[in-house]
Amino acid sequence: MSDEEIRPAWSQQFAADAIRELVASGPFAEITPEWAWGGSTGSGVRVGIVDTGIEHDHPWLEGCIRSGVVVHYDEDREEPIYYEAEDPPIDVAGHGTACAGIIHALAPQAELYSVRVLGKNMKGRAMQFAGGLDWAIDNGMQVINLSLSTAREEYHAVFRQLTDAAYFKKVVLVSAVNNLPAPSYPSLYSAVVSVAAHNGHDPFVYYYNPEPPVEFGAPGIDVEVAWKDKMTMVTTGNSFAAPHIAGIVTLIRAKHPDLTPFQIKSVLYACAANRRRE
Repeated sequence: MSDEEIRPAWSQQFAADAIRELVASGPFAEITPEWAWGGSTGSGVRVGIVDTGIEHDHPWLEGCIRSGVVVHYDEDREEPIYYEAEDPPIDVAGHGTACAGIIHALAPQAELYSVRVLGKNMKGRAMQFAGGLDWAIDNGMQVINLSLSTAREEYHAVFRQLTDAAYFKKVVLVSAVNNLPAPSYPSLYSAVVSVAAHNGHDPFVYYYNPEPPVEFGAPGIDVEVAWKDKMTMVTTGNSFAAPHIAGIVTLIRAKHPDLTPFQIKSVLYACAANRRRE
């Protein structure tokens, strides 16, 4: 299998010969990374990671995990979605720990919360995913990382309602797009910060895409990540680009707590590496 075949298809938009240079002018030219997140550690910001869980004692996480919840689905129950506290949380596959490690490396004083909706095979029901997102919105998360999606059209309205609820509560949702160029929810919604991978390795270098639906490209190809059982691994996927942006959003939210999701997305646009200041 060639290198190109194993890379997420959306990453082609952020290849060196495809990145469009944009000119920052007017007020946007005055918004710099130093203004946006310089000196910030993410202190006081609650970040929800909706995924396979988080290995709370992984050495890369340095005790930043506050608590966790498991989202269950049982269609025979009157209320099919139900929640079980998991304190301390565990990771049944490794994927959630990878995302947590990336966010913690960028925002070391942020408070991370595990919302487990996927099983050992990294699969789960769309309604578990929706239930996990709903829990995170209702339980005070300020930034939520979603390195998962559903392509099933029947859940379009469910996730639209949830992302709107998050937006109006000033919760910033950062979502990885599908590794293949196909519709996936909630990454396609304008209220969400959508992210695909590029092949750089500087965690603070990301690009803005002037041709959505994918809005930003961040490191996600051949990145070293934390994994379950206190291990690490090198892996590729849009899943690992999203937490880079979630980490930067966390830094911005900590330094500028009054910014709305719309304003934070505008700051990300202004500080993208392909924005040239006149």
